Amino acid sequence: MKGLIRIVLPAVVAALCSPLAVHAQAYPTKPVRVIVVFPPGGSNDVTARIVFTKMNEIAGQQFLVDNRGGAAGTIGAAVVATSPADGYTLMVQSTTHIANAHLYKKLPYDTLGDFIGITTLARQVGMLVVHPALPVKTTKELVALAKKRPGDIIYGSAGSGSYVHLSMVLLENATGTKMTHVPYKGGGPLNIALASGEVQTTVGTIASLVPNLNAKRIRALGVTSDKRTAQFPDVPAIAEAVPGFEFTAWVGCFVPKGTPRPIVDKLNADLRKALADPGVASRLSAQTLDPLPMTPEEFAARLKSDYVKYEKLVKISGAKIE
Repeated sequence: MKGLIRIVLPAVVAALCSPLAVHAQAYPTKPVRVIVVFPPGGSNDVTARIVFTKMNEIAGQQFLVDNRGGAAGTIGAAVVATSPADGYTLMVQSTTHIANAHLYKKLPYDTLGDFIGITTLARQVGMLVVHPALPVKTTKELVALAKKRPGDIIYGSAGSGSYVHLSMVLLENATGTKMTHVPYKGGGPLNIALASGEVQTTVGTIASLVPNLNAKRIRALGVTSDKRTAQFPDVPAIAEAVPGFEFTAWVGCFVPKGTPRPIVDKLNADLRKALADPGVASRLSAQTLDPLPMTPEEFAARLKSDYVKYEKLVKISGAKIE
């Protein structure tokens, strides 16, 4: 036994004193750039600013949010993909990261190969809503009307291939219905069109719909999570009418491939602490963004499964971006 201790103990000490381990223990020693690949004000930006404000305190260094919007997040992602893999450039990106792999004919990076997912930060739940003029009050009634009048019901989206668009494609596919798609340039124009009755229905992220919901300019039918949400317990899950339906998105944090594992683990541990903080959790929940911590392995598995799911949905939708 003493001989075994003499063999093992030096190995453990050597591992703890290795350059990578020492670097990770000290990390971060300077400010960290957090590239949000969308403009200020959206769910990615809101999530990043809430979480990384807490990270400043946890890590004892500044995490500086840098918005690099454009081309559905691909411009900012390209910056991160070519940044040094040293833990000082992070990316905050949503499920759009996976959709882009199937929407764009060519990207300047490998969606799964050029990044390491640290953790998901928040879950985004969608809500199926209609303009009050449409004579339906439940998901079941909407499906029945769509089957009775194929192609007559008009739904809007935040753009071809967006989460909103693919949510409706999934609903059509799951129910054997056909509605007419009208894409808009973002969630803002879509919400205006919906409130005015220009389009009759959509699935939007809950946070973006709240103002119109509160003003009773739209009617809620169901949420896209497999169960009802804490924020809207009276709104059924779509799955209650369409068994098996579930389509939620996420906001996550990434680093460039090649980032040392000790730094990945340190970032994961610190971000999990931030998401567990009651203040952070309540601020996210107030925006209907549910804290969603994962290990790097769990996130990698989610990325792979979402890649397959989005490939199928984009193919069904026919959406492409040149």
